[in-house]
Amino acid sequence: MKRNLAPAMVMHLAAAAIALIGLSTAAALAQEKTDVTFVHVNDVYRIAPAKGRGGLAKFATIVKQEKQKGGNVIVTHGGDSFSPSLLSGFDKGAHMVDMLNKVGMDAMVLGNHEFDFGPDITRQRIAEAKFPMLGANIRNDAGEAFPGTVPSVIKTAGPFKIGMFGLAHPETGTLSSPGAQWRFTDPIATARDMAASLRKQGADLIVALSHLGIDGDRALIAARTGIDIVLGGHDHDAIVFYDGRNAIIQAGEDGNYVGILRVSMWQKEKRGKMRFYWQPDFALRNTATVEADPDIASQVAVYEEKLSEALDVEIGETAVELDSRRATVRTQETGFANLIADAMRESVGADVALTNGGGIRGDRTYPPGSRLTRRDIQTELPFGNVTVKLAISGADLLAALENGLSQVEKKAGRFPHVAGMKVVYDPAAPAGSRVISVTIGGKPLDKNTTYTLATNDYIANGGDGYKVLKSAKVLIDKSAGTLLATTVMDYIAAKGKIAPRAEGRLQQK
Repeated sequence: MKRNLAPAMVMHLAAAAIALIGLSTAAALAQEKTDVTFVHVNDVYRIAPAKGRGGLAKFATIVKQEKQKGGNVIVTHGGDSFSPSLLSGFDKGAHMVDMLNKVGMDAMVLGNHEFDFGPDITRQRIAEAKFPMLGANIRNDAGEAFPGTVPSVIKTAGPFKIGMFGLAHPETGTLSSPGAQWRFTDPIATARDMAASLRKQGADLIVALSHLGIDGDRALIAARTGIDIVLGGHDHDAIVFYDGRNAIIQAGEDGNYVGILRVSMWQKEKRGKMRFYWQPDFALRNTATVEADPDIASQVAVYEEKLSEALDVEIGETAVELDSRRATVRTQETGFANLIADAMRESVGADVALTNGGGIRGDRTYPPGSRLTRRDIQTELPFGNVTVKLAISGADLLAALENGLSQVEKKAGRFPHVAGMKVVYDPAAPAGSRVISVTIGGKPLDKNTTYTLATNDYIANGGDGYKVLKSAKVLIDKSAGTLLATTVMDYIAAKGKIAPRAEGRLQQK
């Protein structure tokens, strides 16, 4: 027998059906994916390409290509651009900020090289930037942020919020010249605080712009700080990392590669609660095959023309090969580094000279017979350092050499190059006990004797760990000294032809 349903029952079933349809639709909508693309560079010192790769015009092309695809695009920089470069020796990084403004950055973290010209210049460059400069762990004793920086930014992509903050290298005070009043606090503790704060502000995805290097980036992840993604810098390596929970990308240096990180985001109900999910897709674009953006390229050409007028002037010739490769000048004596040390020592009439391998930046070789130009020397010594003269005890000079040799295995920039002395050392000995002997003027170093030392103002002020030099008596200070690049240019020009060689100034046991 056919059974009829009461009208109230029909209405109830109909409402239930509509509710089920609504829930199904909501669930379907919740699982729809929203994509965001991060276009990332770091450690960009050149605005022009070299050997067909890198530079900002090619980077600008990739930015435009990604934006033309539609969707959400965030352009980021992992730090280090204000210095060193050819032009930065003249305008202290103003050209780089101008070009990054033209490319269209969305956020940048302060790298250690952003402080190479001192905190006043850093403030000026930040004020010129049309994009946020991040540095959440840069504070003074009063807890105030570095002027012009912001602790974080929040970007929106569809229904989702992306919280971003910046972490500067904790050793920036040693690696550069930020001023004694600025502290670079623990990145891990800062990351925890920033991630928690951004979550409270509704951020779904937490992104750190980091200038910590890959070891620092992985430490952030291992500490479970609440970060999802690290867009890094400092190492000059092209790196992609994903462990199923966190992602890291670094894009090498100078825009030779551009990091592309595409992130799909969605929500899904789990145990009665809507939860956020994301998944990355990586690419490292080699810019060798990328066409330069014509507008940006034309701006680069204007800067290059200005440089040529000042730098493309021959000053001398080398009779031997010169080696300024990064891996060489940070690990062993070289003829080119000896040339620099000799020029420093002679220019101020010092007993000895000491300079750091990290200040030599050309990363190339010059064949015998090469005609050297001002551009070559400015490329090698781009930091704007000044040759200074100190009076230092033998004990402190020995301590300075120990510092310089303390991280040979890490190829650290503090590696010492010398003139007027011979140093024998054991790289396998514990750091701080590696110097076996030092000879000055044919005699063993006397800890109680005072020597005059030519060096650069950066390490004289304690840079690269040379804190012991800060206690030395200053005979010629930065204000009375000559630019280190000029010191070397004048030395080469006076000789006409040079033939510097490695000659046993630094000997391994």
